[in-house]
Amino acid sequence: MVIDPEVLIEEIDQLKSRGITPKLLISDRANIIMPYHKILDGAEEKYLGKEKIGTTKRGIGPCYSDKISRKGIRAIDLKNKNSLSKKLDAIIPIKKKLFQVYKIKEKLDKNEILEKYVGFGVCLKDYIVSTHIELNNAISAGKNILLEGAQGTMLDVDYGSYPFTTSSHTIAGGAIIGSGIGLRDLDEIIGIVKAYTTRVGGGPMPTELFDENGMHLQDQGHEFGTTTSRPRRCGWLDLVVVKHSCQLSGITQIAITKLDVLDGLKTIKICTKYKLNGKEIDYFPADIEDVKKCKPIYKDFKGWDKVDKSAKKISDLPQEAQDYLKFIEKEIKTPISIVSIGPGRKETIEV
Repeated sequence: MVIDPEVLIEEIDQLKSRGITPKLLISDRANIIMPYHKILDGAEEKYLGKEKIGTTKRGIGPCYSDKISRKGIRAIDLKNKNSLSKKLDAIIPIKKKLFQVYKIKEKLDKNEILEKYVGFGVCLKDYIVSTHIELNNAISAGKNILLEGAQGTMLDVDYGSYPFTTSSHTIAGGAIIGSGIGLRDLDEIIGIVKAYTTRVGGGPMPTELFDENGMHLQDQGHEFGTTTSRPRRCGWLDLVVVKHSCQLSGITQIAITKLDVLDGLKTIKICTKYKLNGKEIDYFPADIEDVKKCKPIYKDFKGWDKVDKSAKKISDLPQEAQDYLKFIEKEIKTPISIVSIGPGRKETIEV
């Protein structure tokens, strides 16, 4: 991942103000979001106009660009003022040229940035370690490790709806690269999917709804971006995308969330295939222009009134909800092991 140290320190301070001391380790190899990344992120989106990607404008994309071009600042650099100073000497002149291209009037003061980020390093120095060593030592000691993937498959920079993606790998393989854990140490890969489909930002979404059903999903699901508070686009469950995701990540179990959001709908649809240029396809196209042309092919299901939030097993759910889940499980050929039926901690069925 990439890290904004200023935001992270604020979060740490908020926890400490509540009497919580976070048990946190930061990889010494993690790339750091710098002030020029955030400035350039906003400028690039503005430059793209109608073709903008829909980024959060928090500098993530430009930070990953610097990482790949080997001009990144890493967490370990925050602990070494001389190293950080030398890197900024090489980077800032390039960024100033880019500022000129995008007609950005803000100034970059190398010394100001240096002092500020060295200060961040002082605050975070006890957290910055070689996390891959810590994790592999934990595995050797027989401890359990849970890796949580960020975002979703369709935002993966290679296998998502490119270029409307994030800048990293969001499939299960990204966990191996990001953590430094070996492939053979993975036991289970749980794919988490809502009972319907959502998306934040730009890019085509074949099952997107613009009617009262879409409004129902957005309102009942409280579908607003965690980072940006932007309304999420909502649509019927897209099994083409779910199958795509299961294949790429080698999913062994599925967790279905927000089943209760579908409460009260008379008819519920599931997209099983797309129609592209008059032909039926069951895969997600690589060409984004083809994705824009795809029309969903639906299977209709009878809706249900309301799920019982105290349900302990699948058989406690309305028959219509059971049929809906059974169809998903059969189509993706992957067992459903968890079903969320509400926001409460206990409102979850473990199969």
